[in-house]
Amino acid sequence: MVAEVIVDIAHSEVDRVFDYLCGDEVCAGMRVTVPFARSVTTGIVMRVKEESELPPEKLKKIIRVLDELPALNAECLALAEKLARRYRCPKALVLRLFLPAEMRTGKVSERVKSVASLEGDIGLIPPRAKRQRELAEFLSARGEADLTALREEFGSAVKGLEERGMLHIEKRRVFRDPYERLQKSAPLRPLTPAQEDAVHTIERTQKTVTLIHGVTGSGKTEIYLTLIAHALEAGKSAIFLVPEISLTPQMFAQLRARFRMSCAILHSGLSAGERFDEWERLRSGEAKIAIGARSAVFAPLENIGVIVIDEEHDGSYSSESSPRYNTFDIAYLRAKHNGCKLVLGSATPSVETYRRAKEGEFELITLPERINRRPMPEVHLVDMRREVKRGNPSPFSAALRERLETCLEKGDQAILFLNRRGYSQTVICRDCGYVAKCEHCDVSLTYHSEENCLKCHYCGTKYHMLSACPECGGVHINYVGTGTQRVERELKKLYPEARILRMDNDTTSGKEGHLKILQRFAAKEADILVGTQMVAKGHDFPNVTLVGILDADMSLHFPDYRSGERTFQLVTQVAGRSGRAENRGEVVLQTYDPDNYILRFAASYDYEGFYEHEVGMRAAMAFPPFARIVRVMVTAEEDKLALAALKAVYEKLQRVYAEESEKFLFFNKMHAPVKRIQNKFRYQVLMRLTDGSPLPRIYEIAAEENTKEVLVYVEENPGNLS
Repeated sequence: MVAEVIVDIAHSEVDRVFDYLCGDEVCAGMRVTVPFARSVTTGIVMRVKEESELPPEKLKKIIRVLDELPALNAECLALAEKLARRYRCPKALVLRLFLPAEMRTGKVSERVKSVASLEGDIGLIPPRAKRQRELAEFLSARGEADLTALREEFGSAVKGLEERGMLHIEKRRVFRDPYERLQKSAPLRPLTPAQEDAVHTIERTQKTVTLIHGVTGSGKTEIYLTLIAHALEAGKSAIFLVPEISLTPQMFAQLRARFRMSCAILHSGLSAGERFDEWERLRSGEAKIAIGARSAVFAPLENIGVIVIDEEHDGSYSSESSPRYNTFDIAYLRAKHNGCKLVLGSATPSVETYRRAKEGEFELITLPERINRRPMPEVHLVDMRREVKRGNPSPFSAALRERLETCLEKGDQAILFLNRRGYSQTVICRDCGYVAKCEHCDVSLTYHSEENCLKCHYCGTKYHMLSACPECGGVHINYVGTGTQRVERELKKLYPEARILRMDNDTTSGKEGHLKILQRFAAKEADILVGTQMVAKGHDFPNVTLVGILDADMSLHFPDYRSGERTFQLVTQVAGRSGRAENRGEVVLQTYDPDNYILRFAASYDYEGFYEHEVGMRAAMAFPPFARIVRVMVTAEEDKLALAALKAVYEKLQRVYAEESEKFLFFNKMHAPVKRIQNKFRYQVLMRLTDGSPLPRIYEIAAEENTKEVLVYVEENPGNLS
């Protein structure tokens, strides 16, 4: 027998199958160790065949099979080949998406425990051996017990029974259980008529994809859980995707409460051993539900019955490293392969998704009201220009302070949202105008007061806080802009008795960083939660009656065609955290542009109005979904190398442009908006296409110019144009 193997080397020169002699125990999807060149490496068996086109004497043998079960099933192998063709990247790179990194490095092992049980008649134990008899009676009553625990309790009696041949010891695999303490029971909630109709529509429609457009608090989660329950009842599995790690434990807790150990969690915040074990439980079929962020779409499940993508509009569903896939595309391929439903949910669907639903490509379900017809929170637009004129220098308007005081007096909770961590956005010298910037990235540094340092939010480098300007020696150093740290500090001055939590990248490190903060807030151990966009999505806190949006304009004026859409989504999502229980919520939306149409639509929860306005603008300007933005990025540590590669890429792309000019609405080369990140110079060729037909050649050109010194890659409709 001959195995076709892809070796785990992500390089174009070895991006093909290699034939190896193998035995009958080898099958497609298995990981193997093989001799390659002058070394030994691992690989994945793509196929097994009777014979090779090469003569037998030229074939080497597989050294070792690494798994009893194939690591990848037939669906995953086929999907990997499709993705490699689609994104023109090495198959080895794509195959890595389907495996825990720990499996590749061999840095994780199975956890094993020893279990003891009684063999033989207790009557054979002499009366003088009292502890041995007690141990035997204990095991007789219990059946079996952990060997380590027995040694701690019964000491040398364990060895005594073992020497008598009366102790059977067996080693067993033990799966590490992340979030073990989340296991709680939860009562089944009866579906409302609207939820029942949604479930029936999804299960009966002939369309693969359904979009649930439901306002915040409309009960989308219960619809997801019901669909998953039906899939499990039919003997199938399910994938549930959420956009942020911060949402994963909360949603995982609901799944655990409903489905117990049938669900497994996959995300980067787990330890190496936990991630490996959860993946193993899914592969073996012990767990039937995979929940996690973007990467969970590659879960090793078979016979999938439903795939859910919650908060489908979120930008984190697009990968920013090679291969630069969109999660929807992968989920759609898996749904088609398994003949199952793909369910998208959002209170603020992306313009592209909503258009496809409106035009009938996707099934559209609308949930315009909250559960039990609870009212949406009232939104108060506050003109911050007037606050400045009144001499108010703080981040809080008079209206927000008044409502915060009332909220605290009532014993309710509040969330303050500001999409900027740190103490201030930039540090500037008032004498000469110098702005502190990162040495490795072309961006300004952010001051963090708790550590008294400057940080780059692109590469993470820390710098000492300036005591004087390095340009002119001036000592008049000014802080410009407001960050979450400063908001927290100002709140403590205003409300010294209030208990305040902050949730941003600086406070949520570690596996349970997000969970601990959310659990403390849910348990009413804090009155105010200050946070970045982590607090905007999906959380359900019944005691929150006030939400303050401190700088609604920040994302409004980004040089990006999606800036209006993102602002609408963020404002609507964070506003939806308020008033989810009995008491009606309020939202204070602070802005320097109160007449902006985006904010007006958001304040009135008018998604349809926003969509019609936005889609009209996109059509007139030929932006997605009416065109496709394609960017070829060129980055290198040496500016000369980057420029030379840019020139070569541009010249080749010009030929494509000349041959298919009617497909191009825009075509030009330029510096990337952020010219340098992590010591790498960045250039781009930016294109706007009427359709995707030139894409295969664009990907080929990028692959041709990609080298060890210069990284060249393609982005389609990039989520971040900086």
